[in-house]
Amino acid sequence: MMKEKIQEKFQTLFGEHGDIYASAGRINLIGEHTDYNGGYVFPGAIDCGIMAEIKVNGTEKVKAFALDKDEFVEFGLNEEDKPEQSWARYIFGVCREMIKRGGKVEGFNTVFAGDVPLGAGLSSSAALESTYAYALNEIFQNGIDKFDLAKIGQATEHNYCGVKCGIMDQFASVFGKAGSLIRLNCKTLEYKYFPFKPEGYRLVLIDSCVKHELASSAYNKRRESCENAAAAIRKNHPEVEFLSDAKRVWLDEVREEIPEEDFLRAEYVIGEVQRVLDVCDALERGDYETVGEMMYQTHFGLSRLYEVSCEELDFLNKLARKMDVTGSRVMGGGFGGCTINLVKDELYDSFINAAVGKFTEKFGHAPKIYNVVIADGARKL
Repeated sequence: MMKEKIQEKFQTLFGEHGDIYASAGRINLIGEHTDYNGGYVFPGAIDCGIMAEIKVNGTEKVKAFALDKDEFVEFGLNEEDKPEQSWARYIFGVCREMIKRGGKVEGFNTVFAGDVPLGAGLSSSAALESTYAYALNEIFQNGIDKFDLAKIGQATEHNYCGVKCGIMDQFASVFGKAGSLIRLNCKTLEYKYFPFKPEGYRLVLIDSCVKHELASSAYNKRRESCENAAAAIRKNHPEVEFLSDAKRVWLDEVREEIPEEDFLRAEYVIGEVQRVLDVCDALERGDYETVGEMMYQTHFGLSRLYEVSCEELDFLNKLARKMDVTGSRVMGGGFGGCTINLVKDELYDSFINAAVGKFTEKFGHAPKIYNVVIADGARKL
């Protein structure tokens, strides 16, 4: 359906057809706010994302149409050609970052659309970057490896969109594989696929449909806290490059030297790095109960120590616990967005009905429900 709409619009605008590329949004089962601390994350690509039709146009201009926004933008490929529209900057940034790495990029026509729910913390921006990075690399035969395609997406966020994000979202979007989650060490970039086929359970997102304004400034502030704590620990333990390298007892050694806030942020991160490893071990045993318990522990840490939850997400998490849901936690940067829930098949209907009913009663609007299927990442269709 989305593909047909894209092709129809492309034909109308440009009078011809190009190739179709796609990439995925992502979930992260566990490992939140660990990426920029050099720790582990555990994401997977999902079955909704961004799709784009692309064809080289023989000029030095990119002509792009965002179907979901019904907006057309044309821009050049030099630094001073940066477009005004925030969505167009993602495409422009990918072009620029590819050129900076010695890749060839010439003008092209494109139409894109997406079915990643916006504002749900599923990384529609990474899906957009990965779609174009993968496509332009293939179209212009640049031979850039997949890791660098993910880094192109990350650098686009840093240099053109003002978000100092870690590598996880772009990595999951490029490397995603159906039926597998990926444990990524964000310091060494070593990764390993783990089969994720939870028989008898479902993975479901409950989107609070709230986004509390302060997410980006609060994100940068927490990042600073973690860097401060790591710097304090490094004085005693020079081998600590990132907070993820630190042992819990080393954090206790500097408790008096750093603000309480920095201590709490660091306490959460060090615990979370270990939880990712525990979840991977549990999955290899097929022990989904332990996976779920770790998810609850992560929520507690994000809510009380890292302080990036909010009333709506805490409400959904408590309800899940009360209804014997196997695992539940806030997913993503926080301050709104979704909880990710691991639910036994037989509890699914009653949990969803209760979550929608009780949440609507308390907050005056219904949450959205997204069932998660782990799917492939960036590809040509």
